[in-house]
Amino acid sequence: MQESTKMEISSNKQATNEEEVVQQKPQIQIYGSSNGEISPFWREKYERDAKKYWDIFYKRHQDKFFKDRHYLDKEWGHYFSSAGRKVILEVGCGAGNTIFPLVAIYPDIFVHACDFSPRAVNLVKMHKEFTEARINAFVCDLTVDDLSEQISPSSVDVVTMIFVLSAVSPEKMPIALQNIRKVLKPGGCVLFRDYATGDLAQERFSSKEQKISENFYVRGDGTRAFYFSDECLTNLFKANGFDTEEHLLCCKQVENRSREIVMNRRWVQAVFRMKSDGGENLSYVKTECVKPQVKDITPKIATDVLEVDMSEGLASEIFGIASSSEENIEVIVRNHIFEIKVLSREHQHTCKSTGMMLWESARLMASVLAANQTIVAGKRVLELGCGCGGICSMIAAGSADLVVATDGDAKALDLLAQNVASNLKTSSSHRLVMKRLEWGNQYDIESIKELNNKGFEVIIGTNVTYGREAISPLFETAKELIAAGQGNDEDRGPAFILCHLPRSVDEPSILAAASQSGFRLVDRWPKQTPTSSPQSIISTWFSEDGCEDYFPTKSLCVMYFTPVVSYVF
Repeated sequence: MQESTKMEISSNKQATNEEEVVQQKPQIQIYGSSNGEISPFWREKYERDAKKYWDIFYKRHQDKFFKDRHYLDKEWGHYFSSAGRKVILEVGCGAGNTIFPLVAIYPDIFVHACDFSPRAVNLVKMHKEFTEARINAFVCDLTVDDLSEQISPSSVDVVTMIFVLSAVSPEKMPIALQNIRKVLKPGGCVLFRDYATGDLAQERFSSKEQKISENFYVRGDGTRAFYFSDECLTNLFKANGFDTEEHLLCCKQVENRSREIVMNRRWVQAVFRMKSDGGENLSYVKTECVKPQVKDITPKIATDVLEVDMSEGLASEIFGIASSSEENIEVIVRNHIFEIKVLSREHQHTCKSTGMMLWESARLMASVLAANQTIVAGKRVLELGCGCGGICSMIAAGSADLVVATDGDAKALDLLAQNVASNLKTSSSHRLVMKRLEWGNQYDIESIKELNNKGFEVIIGTNVTYGREAISPLFETAKELIAAGQGNDEDRGPAFILCHLPRSVDEPSILAAASQSGFRLVDRWPKQTPTSSPQSIISTWFSEDGCEDYFPTKSLCVMYFTPVVSYVF
């Protein structure tokens, strides 16, 4: 009797401990923690496509983003007006905002103007004041192309670098300066103006996922900007054969009264002179903020006295205050035409959420549903991670009894609501419900169950296998929300259908998570081996006119899961 009581007490304690463990189970975090820096993939892409992003920049803004730099005569006039004909090199000439004010004031100068954006160089050549007798404009990437192939070595008196070096990767800045040294006369100078640390734009970038490396950020349009501290700037130029002649830290408030925006701008203005001895035995260093041994480099601070280069009406864009970050795209799916509002392409790379754009997997799944209404007809359908497009849910709403479109991103859901309102017919709108659902969040899951306490007969997920940490919560959520029942020959029962491009998560990891949550893979497209699945469910979806018309990208994969056991709500 006593032994039986002890066993009962022990059993109760064990049960209590198990309950405590369940209660203390931490909430699953779907999105990985971030240090604020962009991924290596995007870092490499920005570097590889830097020219393309600046070309798009000049296509969009033409010559209206930066003001003409008439202050150059006031600030540096004596460098251009000394005796003799001066040869100037404008590095990163852009649309010519430096070139043409100089040519207008100084009739004896000749200007070499280069930029690595072909569109920018074309803008210079199309300018009404352009003449080959006074301006040599050409495309050049300072970190790749040899300047001496376009300009005679040691022939340039003055180089102007106005908001250009900041667009170069820090590790390549020494290459750019050494390239300039090839064409600069001994004793020639570099007139420099660029972004300084502490600028409002840098402060705004710091709170977003736009950091590439220390003091180096990407803007919403894909162009990049480095913010120079006094130490790293002078250290960079000294290590590459230049002495500091002048150094100003400039601070100014820019106010847009109509929009009630005040921006505190900070930039550095300096003059560096190439050592007349040629700067032999130069040491190449990264742009690290290590205090160099240079005399009198402490910058003078100039406040509210110097002009700002950006046009006032467009200045706010560079700070991320205002941006035309959305665009409308037309999506044709069979006989359905959608006008979908998504995040514009030029802003997609800085957006943490994957739900603000329309993926090819959603286009494919929407096409499948449009041509095979029996998949969802008369059924309760749940879409996981629908994003802002929602085209699968909208097509399913045409024949399903109930469609619940879910996403964990509030911004994506806001955009989804707009897209549904402008695209879904009134006759179907009452069958489509939009809800927030973060996978693994029990509160969100319970709110979905309140909408439908019988479970969902079809669960769809397009491009939802993008992160390894999200796979387990994805299947666990599907497990809790899928309907009970195994089905028969006519009705195959509840199904969880995934469509995606294989990326960072391999298929064995997906299958392992599925098995752990009580799902088994019964069909796959394309089939890996002829005997990989005895059933042929997915192939029937393409039987009429072949799969080639459906697949926008041949790498897409469709996986069809069913629950191994019945789950009772």
